[in-house]
Amino acid sequence: MKFGRQLYLSTSAAVVEAQLRGQDLTRAQAGALRDDISTDEISPLAAMVHFDAALGDHAHTGFTVEGRRPIGRGALRAAGIEVLVGGQRYGKGSSREHSPLAELSAGVRLVIAPSFERIYRQNADNLGLLTCTDLGLLDRLDRGQDIGLEELLQGRDMQAAAIIRAGGLLAYGTGPAGSGVPDATTGQPLTLFEKIVRRHAARPGFVRADLRFIHEYYTGMCAHLLTQHTAGAPVRLHDSASIVCFEDHLSYVHRSPMHRGQGLVDGVRRLSHAHRAFVAQHGLVDHGPVAGGEGSEGISHAMVAERYARPGALIVGTDSHTPHSGALGCVAFGVGSTEMAHAFLTGTVRLAMPQVLRIEVDAPLPAGVSAKDLVLHLLAREDLRAGSGVGRVFEFGGPGVRALSIDERATLTNMTAELGGFTGIVEPDERTREFLRERRGEDIAIEPWMRSDSGAVYAQWIDVDAARLSPTVARPGDPGRGVPLHDLSPDERPRVDIAYGGSCTAGKRADFEQYHAVLGWAAARGLRAAPHLRLYLQYGTVDVQRWCASQGWPQTFAAVGAEMLMPACGACANCGPGSSEAAGQVTVSAINRNFPGRSGPGEVWLASPATVAASAIAGRLVSFQELRQLHGDV
Repeated sequence: MKFGRQLYLSTSAAVVEAQLRGQDLTRAQAGALRDDISTDEISPLAAMVHFDAALGDHAHTGFTVEGRRPIGRGALRAAGIEVLVGGQRYGKGSSREHSPLAELSAGVRLVIAPSFERIYRQNADNLGLLTCTDLGLLDRLDRGQDIGLEELLQGRDMQAAAIIRAGGLLAYGTGPAGSGVPDATTGQPLTLFEKIVRRHAARPGFVRADLRFIHEYYTGMCAHLLTQHTAGAPVRLHDSASIVCFEDHLSYVHRSPMHRGQGLVDGVRRLSHAHRAFVAQHGLVDHGPVAGGEGSEGISHAMVAERYARPGALIVGTDSHTPHSGALGCVAFGVGSTEMAHAFLTGTVRLAMPQVLRIEVDAPLPAGVSAKDLVLHLLAREDLRAGSGVGRVFEFGGPGVRALSIDERATLTNMTAELGGFTGIVEPDERTREFLRERRGEDIAIEPWMRSDSGAVYAQWIDVDAARLSPTVARPGDPGRGVPLHDLSPDERPRVDIAYGGSCTAGKRADFEQYHAVLGWAAARGLRAAPHLRLYLQYGTVDVQRWCASQGWPQTFAAVGAEMLMPACGACANCGPGSSEAAGQVTVSAINRNFPGRSGPGEVWLASPATVAASAIAGRLVSFQELRQLHGDV
């Protein structure tokens, strides 16, 4: 195969612009490549109202280097770019299949990078976009030489190679679900993840899903893919009773400066109409907008954990934070639209067996330290930043994890997405049973097999000394830029314009307990949010909202000047109040990722719920302990 022009995604905006003007560069001339290119940059929010060829005009329009966005709308197609070359961990972030589809629609045929995030690469495979980690091919591309397909498939597993040769997942075929293979037949020690997967094995390379869920950003694309696959014939879904649908991302776009400013509201309505039409056509369960008001019933994966997930289950959803439910001892992972279309037809999902990595926390977390601080600490580790967790399962355990509530465990498994992992999981225990009894009135036994065996093999073992943990923040630009808050000098701590507490990661009961601990303390002393700052608290689900109301907490939050928001992904996805409106604004946020443009044009510092609340009162970045010291309450 011959390929046309390549674009080196350089750390220099001038280098990128020169190539788009027609200058061809060698690998050496291009210089350093941008690492950590996120799907938020490949297909920014303005692209997400499309699910067809129009996506091509938006490819990489969010790509940011040196504070600039050098790739304009339609630029890749206009420049005849067929090969993109990026740095490490290409395709970080959300599971949006819009990203590889945008690249394909712009005329890109091949993406080369030293490493790819799992969901991005799997989505690319499913669509027929070629990806390769062999940078040694670049010299041959520079010389215009042929590259054979089998060369590009070197190192890929057999199933991925077969899907790519077929031209994509739906073309690869849809076989019967098959039957499970019990783990007891192996006779060797297994991790809990391995046991669950074996119990859900279907035909080679696929597993049966107990629950499949989708949200409105993906439903229209999924329906479109299914109609294409059946050539317009009626689509029959496998076991529609085990499919759950959500409208969770876009229920506040009428208050989103970006959506209103860029004229995207009508496009959002088209997404919602496509979602509701699919739900009605197939008679599916749908958790939609709150009747008679703003917001939705809840964020998809947060509601799945509260109402649907069970220990030992296997769950797939169209969101990178689907691993949230792993806190209950199940296998839950995110997929793109093509994967979900296949799962809707067959009840099965593609799975190449990943390795398991163990995070062992040696003791309960110190007072004032939360699961969010722990995960920001992990994200800042050099080995994990370098990609040692990419595509792996994160098994969280040890005395420190067993001491955490299910909500706090969910923060860890949820942010497996930021760690680059396939999924996260915690062995179920008595706390899991208590959670299920309290939230659902269900008494579910924890069976003896629901644990990792002694002697199970791990690809990596990371010991965490809990005593050394402290309130931690992540600098703007990437969740991996973590630093203990006490290491920041006063000059390094910004004045904060927006404090946002919400999202799937930080809209749970345990998170609101942290908000209330700080803001209740402040209200008792007559303190309010800093006058120059806007404080938003957004519930993750209606169940959390009702529980907080039963505690009388909304009155406390109102007393300090917080604006309460009903459930939605909201500012985390730049889809509502809490997003910045200007590049100079600074946000402290309890969400899970802070890639450029993720929550508006301003800078976003990631922090725990307690640090967000404390910073709102102080008007600058502080921990709760530091806030108390400022007011003489040591």
